[in-house]
Amino acid sequence: MTKLRAAITGVQGYVPDYILTNQELSKMVDTNDEWITTRTGIKTRRILKGEGLGTSHMGVKAVQGLLEKTNTKAEEIDLLICATTTPDMVFPATANLIADGVGATKAFNYDVQAACSGFLYSLFTAAQFIETGMYKKVVVVGADKMSSIIDYTDRTTCVIFGDGAGAVLLEGDDSGVGIQDAVLQSDGSGWKHLHQKAGGSRRPPTKETVENREHFVYQEGKHVFKHAVTNMGSSVVELMKRNNLTTADVDWLNPHQANMRIVDATAKSMGLDEGVESDKVMMTISKYGNTTSGTLPLNFWNYEPQLKKGDNVILAAFGGGFTWGAVYLKWAYDGQEIAKREEYKHLLPGS
Repeated sequence: MTKLRAAITGVQGYVPDYILTNQELSKMVDTNDEWITTRTGIKTRRILKGEGLGTSHMGVKAVQGLLEKTNTKAEEIDLLICATTTPDMVFPATANLIADGVGATKAFNYDVQAACSGFLYSLFTAAQFIETGMYKKVVVVGADKMSSIIDYTDRTTCVIFGDGAGAVLLEGDDSGVGIQDAVLQSDGSGWKHLHQKAGGSRRPPTKETVENREHFVYQEGKHVFKHAVTNMGSSVVELMKRNNLTTADVDWLNPHQANMRIVDATAKSMGLDEGVESDKVMMTISKYGNTTSGTLPLNFWNYEPQLKKGDNVILAAFGGGFTWGAVYLKWAYDGQEIAKREEYKHLLPGS
């Protein structure tokens, strides 16, 4: 009998209504559309507006749509993992708040913090609970309200990030589809190049930390870029070699959308000479920017109608920590069939 694997049986995303354009950003900092587009590939990003609305608000919306689309009852969820770098509060976990918001009263739930690699780490972690038979239905959420920790006077970071959330449902499958393998790595010495200076237990909030604008993303762009290009590419290549995959065997690359040039380099490292122009590369950066933990599931949400059962998909990410890696999975269902159903039209991107 084929090994029981964790298969993605549904995806759903949520992005806020407010669209922050490059033109609007050019009125806030010294930048312009050409500068942003050339260096990042970003045209717009979504921003969550509204008093008291945090990351869990977007996570709840994504999970509610996921449950509706997959005809799953909230009380059927055994486990809910939320990958996030921008939790609503220091505690409780944002996963607790999402589970409560959707009525998943029986779900064991917790957060994973691995910056932009958070969803990747969470997905493979969740798969273990399915493969051991401990749980039958697991929801993995990737969600971040990056606008809450972005300095909109710093043009090197404020042009990059946006807000958004995505969620997937994992269930057991013994037909050969599902998560096949993963290469997950980290290097804690990279923390100094990408972090938030204050707000944690090392440097609790004070009047001085606020005045010095230390509660925002700090990034040494050139250093992060170099490591992202090297490590995302190498993890994908290692994963392909380990599973005897050629470029022709891979139907889709689902890469973290940090920067168009990083995605381009990753695609070329696995043999896709067209880079980001390849029809095998999922690209949403132009309209969402970098949504951190939300990126990979949002990619799936946008490309779901094109995904076919049995498609070989590689996910890749790099984030603060440093954290990085790649996951290889075989897609479990025909997404086009979902997109055709009239009752799910309101759950599609752009609806």
